[in-house]
Amino acid sequence: MAFGVTTYKKTNRVWTMSHIYNASTDRLRRFLYPAVALLCLSLSAVPVLAADGAAWVTAWGTSQQNLGQTVISNASVRMMARITVPGQSVRIRLDNAYGSEPLAISSAFVGQRMAGAELVPDSNQRLLFGGLTTVTIPAGGSVQSDAVTMQVQAYQDLAISLHTPGTGVQPSQHAGALVTSYLSANGSGDVTGSISGEEFTETTASMFWLKSVDVLTDSADSVIVGFGDSITDGTCTTLDGHDRWQDWLGYRLNVNAGANGQGYTAIVNEGIGGNTVIRAGLQPAPASTPGTERLQRDVLSHAGVTHVVLFMGTNDIRRGASAASVIEGVEQIVRQLKARGLKVIAATIIPRHNTPPGSTFVWDSSKTAIRNEVNQWIRSEADFDAVLDFDRVVHDSDPNRIFPAYNCDGIHPNVLGYYEMGRQIPLELFR
Repeated sequence: MAFGVTTYKKTNRVWTMSHIYNASTDRLRRFLYPAVALLCLSLSAVPVLAADGAAWVTAWGTSQQNLGQTVISNASVRMMARITVPGQSVRIRLDNAYGSEPLAISSAFVGQRMAGAELVPDSNQRLLFGGLTTVTIPAGGSVQSDAVTMQVQAYQDLAISLHTPGTGVQPSQHAGALVTSYLSANGSGDVTGSISGEEFTETTASMFWLKSVDVLTDSADSVIVGFGDSITDGTCTTLDGHDRWQDWLGYRLNVNAGANGQGYTAIVNEGIGGNTVIRAGLQPAPASTPGTERLQRDVLSHAGVTHVVLFMGTNDIRRGASAASVIEGVEQIVRQLKARGLKVIAATIIPRHNTPPGSTFVWDSSKTAIRNEVNQWIRSEADFDAVLDFDRVVHDSDPNRIFPAYNCDGIHPNVLGYYEMGRQIPLELFR
């Protein structure tokens, strides 16, 4: 197997660095609980630190992708979000991106999760929207809550509880959130204020309506958005395990945060399973909003973004895209990101094993050739600030296949593969 090679550009020179880590010296701590302050959301990317030392940053986010099949009638949901930086205030954003009708929210709370749906006593606080306890989100619309003063810690789970009085409501959702959230039974009414969580008798691994959580903080150095497909979303990782490649990157960046003046890095996952760069000419048609069309909603609308890891293209190629069309779409995204002053880091497309004709995810040697052409452009020609060569991290001695110990299904890495991807990212790219 080959270890990962990371290339990055600086002043028109290309440097190549090989990063091979020893697990005994690169230990990762999963539980980071330093105490400091904050939260918030701005609808444009802004510098992380304001003149007074505190600013809103997006500390958690997800991409809505479709209308869920769950039907909610006069019931409450309790969505779980693990924030990645500490702070003293929080605010949330709710999206009704795929809703066909306005969504009525009659009550909303944010609290600190203790276990399951149970909350830390006295932590549940009512959310207001423009000073009101109720809000209606138009079909396709988005709202941001007012700020709530709340001391929060990095890697703490927040519980966002919402009651909708509507009947037969299908939620706009992120389908594969890989986090357990909770629902009360239909007809149970408003139980958003519950501390015990006993009323939340059902579970879901989807994320309903909740788009992002912002934290007001003076201790964040950067905000990294992972913008990609299922390999960013985390297919083949563990439910409630928080073991995707960008999770491991965040643990490594934040393990010493709060000490010796080192700030925190917020990690925002904006991956969607099956996502593509472009829409035109793909067969079958994309099942989710392509990257070129969701960039504003899922990246540029977040607060304090400094870096974007762009990691997509495999699903375009699977649907018949040429190398030229993938490259053109990526260039369009990069131009918009750089126009906002963001650092853009690309990831090469990892191998995909051939599949028999007629299977759901057809892949053959001609598509591998296109993947290799796009990867060569990413490595040597594209206008990125850095390149994460995930292809070389996970491929086998046959470079067109995933190393068996890292392989889940011929398309995605397994948990060990994701760990290696996150472990081999040079941290200096984000300092």
